[in-house]
Amino acid sequence: MSKHSMTDMTQGDPRKLILMFSVPLLIGNVFQQLYNMVDSIVVGNYVGKIALAAVGSCFPIIFLLSSLFMGLGMGASIMISQFYGAKELQNVTDTANTIYTAMMIGAIPLSILGILVSGPILSLTQVPADTFGSAQLYMNIVFLGMIGNIGYNVNAGILQGLGDSKTPLIFLVISCIINIVLDLTFVINFDMGVAGVALATIIAQAVSWFVGIYYINHKYDFLTIHPFKFRFHKELFLKAMKLGVPSGIQNAVFSIGTLAIQSLVNSGGSAFMAGFNGANKLDTFAFMPIESFSRAVTTYVGQNMGAGRLDRVKKGVRESLILSISIGVSLGIFVILTGRYMMMMFSRDPAVIDAGMAYLNRVLPFYAMLATLFILNGVMRGAGESLIPMFSSILSLWLARVPAAYILNHFFGKEATFFCYMIGWIVGLSITIYFYKRGDWQRRAAGIVGEKPPTQPEMEAE
Repeated sequence: MSKHSMTDMTQGDPRKLILMFSVPLLIGNVFQQLYNMVDSIVVGNYVGKIALAAVGSCFPIIFLLSSLFMGLGMGASIMISQFYGAKELQNVTDTANTIYTAMMIGAIPLSILGILVSGPILSLTQVPADTFGSAQLYMNIVFLGMIGNIGYNVNAGILQGLGDSKTPLIFLVISCIINIVLDLTFVINFDMGVAGVALATIIAQAVSWFVGIYYINHKYDFLTIHPFKFRFHKELFLKAMKLGVPSGIQNAVFSIGTLAIQSLVNSGGSAFMAGFNGANKLDTFAFMPIESFSRAVTTYVGQNMGAGRLDRVKKGVRESLILSISIGVSLGIFVILTGRYMMMMFSRDPAVIDAGMAYLNRVLPFYAMLATLFILNGVMRGAGESLIPMFSSILSLWLARVPAAYILNHFFGKEATFFCYMIGWIVGLSITIYFYKRGDWQRRAAGIVGEKPPTQPEMEAE
C-alpha cells in the first residue's frame, strides 16, 4: 500500500495537520476559480458583456443538476475517511467502486436531463433575450461532457478521504492549464465564442478525470478503479446515500435559491448581470480558505471519530475556527479594498464595475459568520451527521435569504438585494450552533464503522 501521500490525522498536532491538509485544497480552489474565471475573462474581453452575462448565468443551473452526484461524492469521502481511520481497507475499496458504478450509470441521464431543461430554466430565471441563446448553447455543451466533472470530483473525494489533498491539486492544475490554452485557442484563433469556452471546459475536465483514474490504480495496491466494470455493494451505497443525499439536497435547494436571486439580478439588465457574475468570482477567492478549512476539518473529524479519538476532535474544531475566521476575514477586506481594480479584469464598463462593487461591499464584511457556519457544519458532516447542515442551509436560504432579497429589492433597490446573504447567514448560524452545542453529532460515527456508540465520559474527554 502506498502511504507517501496519505495522512493519518489521528496522530500529531491538530493545527498543523488541518493547515497542511488545507493548503493543497486552498491552492486547488484557487486553480478551480481561475478555471472558471478564465472563461469569464476571455468572453468578457474578447466576445463582450452579453457573453460574460451568459456564461455567468449558467453556473447555478449546472450546479443544481449535478448536486446529487456531488452529494454522493461527499458521502463516499466521509465513509472512506472513517473506514481508513478504522483501518478497514476492504471497505475503502468497496465504497470507491460502488460510488463509481453509481456515477457511470447516472451520468448519461443527467446529461440528457440538463439539455432538455436548459431552455425552460433559463426562461424561468428571466435571462434577457440578448443573452439567452449564448447561455443555452454554453449549458448544452457543458452538460454533454458533465461526466468528466463528476469523475474528477469523485476521484478527489476518494483521495481526500484517505488524507491526500495534494494529488487532486495536481490534477486540477493540469486541467486548468489545458482549459486556459484551449479557451484562448478556440475563442481568439477560431472565433468560437461561448461554444469554444464550453468545449475547452469539458475537454480539460475529461483529461483530469482520466489522469486521476490512472494515478489511483497505480499508487494504491488496495484500491483499483475500473469505470466500465461495475462493482456494486448495496449496503455501502445506501450508507453513502444516507450521508450524501442530504448534502446533495442541500446543494440542489441552495442552487434553486441562488436561481431565485439570480432572477432578481437578471431583471436588472445585462450590465448588472455581468457585474454580479464578475464580483461572484472575486467573492469566491475570499471564500476559498473558509471552504478549504471546512473540508479539512471534515476529513480530520471523520478519521478521528472512526478511530475513536474523540479527545482530539474539539481541539481540531477550535484550531479550524481560528484559522478560518482570521484568514477569511483578512482576504475579504483585501478584496473590498482592491475590488474596483480587479473588476476591470472582466469589463471596463463603469456600470458593470459599479454593480460588482455593490455586491462586494454588502457581502464580504460579514465573513466571520460564514466562516463559523462552514466550520461547524464541516465538523458535523465529518462525524456522519449530515441532516443538520442540510436543514441549516435550507432554512436559512428559504426562510431568510430569498425572502429578504425580494423585500430589499422591492423597497430599497437592486443594490440593497445583496444584504440578503448576511441575513441568511445569521439564521443558518443560529441553527447550526444550537445543534452543535447539543452534541448529538458525536455519536454518529458508530453507524458507519460498526462500533458501539461512545459513552458520555468518552464524549466529554478533552
